[in-house]
Amino acid sequence: MLVPLTRQKFEQVVPLIATGLQYKYYWGKFSNFLQRLLISVVAVVVLLLVTVIFKLEFASIVFVLGVISAFFWLWYPVFQASMRNLQYRRYKYGGFFRGRVLDWWITDQLVGKQETVNNKGELVIVENREKQINLEVGDETGFRIEFVAPLRSAHKVITRGQIAEMVVMSNRPDLSSIEEFSDIYFPSRDLWVSDYPYLRRDFFNEIGRRLREDQQQNPRRRRRREEE
Repeated sequence: MLVPLTRQKFEQVVPLIATGLQYKYYWGKFSNFLQRLLISVVAVVVLLLVTVIFKLEFASIVFVLGVISAFFWLWYPVFQASMRNLQYRRYKYGGFFRGRVLDWWITDQLVGKQETVNNKGELVIVENREKQINLEVGDETGFRIEFVAPLRSAHKVITRGQIAEMVVMSNRPDLSSIEEFSDIYFPSRDLWVSDYPYLRRDFFNEIGRRLREDQQQNPRRRRRREEE
């Protein structure tokens, strides 16, 4: 099932400004925080030196730049997430898709390499690999997508035939050509499968709930008409 979304609904479910989950994603590890903090300190020091050496008199501008630099560690994750959201919002049309899991499998993905030296002084390359879950989702119309995300322990409840929901994006009004799709939601398990959380999950769940209610009401209406 593929239901077109109005532009208003699409922009609600794919936010412009980073959500809490998106901010957390780009906040990263402690090492990422230290890197941003170091950039903030260096930027403030450079700004102070430039102000003193060149005796700049633009106090208000220097103050604003100083605040921006000092809080770089705090606002930069918001900027990163918002820019990523813009990549999805640039599509002209969106739709709510509900299908089923046709197949799933686990793969190993190479995510990086490290060079180190062993006890003999020899150069050794260590490969960093990450297990990923691969999902094939489709419906009775023949629509198929393959989705890949980092494997989590919660994914063990996923089985073939489960209902899966997502938002799809297109530049065509009839959604005949799908350009991109969001993370996947399994309503029976209240489970999200994703790497980056693209959607406002509260809005998405509300859309899914209304569509499920409509589906339940339509068969009742048809039965009443047949009885009449």
